[in-house]
Amino acid sequence: MTDMPVDETEIIRPPRNQWLDVWDQFKTHKGALMGAAFFILILLAVTLGPLIWSIDPTYIDIRARNQGPSFAHPFGTDQLGRDTLARMIAGGQVSLAVGMTAMALALVLGTFIGVLAGYFKRLDGALMRMTDLFLALPLLPLLLVIIMLFRDSLRSAFGPEGGIFILIVGVIGITSWMQTARIVRGDVLALKEREFVLAARSIGTPAYRMILRHVLPNVLSPIMVSATLGIANAIITESALSFLGLGFPSDFPTWGRLLFDSTDYLQQYPERVLWPGLAISLTVLSVNYIGDGLRDALDPRIRGR
Repeated sequence: MTDMPVDETEIIRPPRNQWLDVWDQFKTHKGALMGAAFFILILLAVTLGPLIWSIDPTYIDIRARNQGPSFAHPFGTDQLGRDTLARMIAGGQVSLAVGMTAMALALVLGTFIGVLAGYFKRLDGALMRMTDLFLALPLLPLLLVIIMLFRDSLRSAFGPEGGIFILIVGVIGITSWMQTARIVRGDVLALKEREFVLAARSIGTPAYRMILRHVLPNVLSPIMVSATLGIANAIITESALSFLGLGFPSDFPTWGRLLFDSTDYLQQYPERVLWPGLAISLTVLSVNYIGDGLRDALDPRIRGR
């Protein structure tokens, strides 16, 4: 018996990395690429900006107040002579920190509740009714009530800035987890009937290991999409609270606070409203485009077309 010749073109190649397929699909979405580039640019600007533009955002120079854009102050100055560019950089640090931290809290809560509701049938009814209750609550009045109740106690315990940061992050996080919980629950319910889950259950795999090894890795896609959208929602919510005067102290800049402080000078100095408004709008838009690109790239029905 003679050996058959081996065709070199038929040599089995190692399987392609799944994340390379995700990247190939993601980069076909032009809006997602532009959004990712802009969001990275914003992160670099607020992170490295103080090293390049070293003016103190709280420094008051009455002689330079209400100045327009110039070489000394590219974005102008406010009514107290503080540099608007330095305050925009400092405000971006706070706004993005609030957005990412609140998003992480909402994702942890939403994923935890969604997995429990989807995997354990006896918990499904109670957890989903609680989720529906939170969805039915009016968000903005609830935020205002919580802030008014706990603002002074947290300020005295953690300081003016630290207390408000903890309060705003906690308030946004505990009122933003519901959509993630419902999405994760739906995916877990579908995964429970898959063959590999049934096989793992048949050999006596404990529930906690089943969730960590088989369920959570397969619901990563909707969690990542929810993360991008959660950052945008958290930034908008923080900006709205600061615009209403219920956020950080007046001398602690955020994009929403800068927008609030600029409304009194809208007719005389309209550019003061333009800078924080553009920063909020473009950052949220870029994050939404990233979410759209991730949703398409992580969908196996679309990936590979």
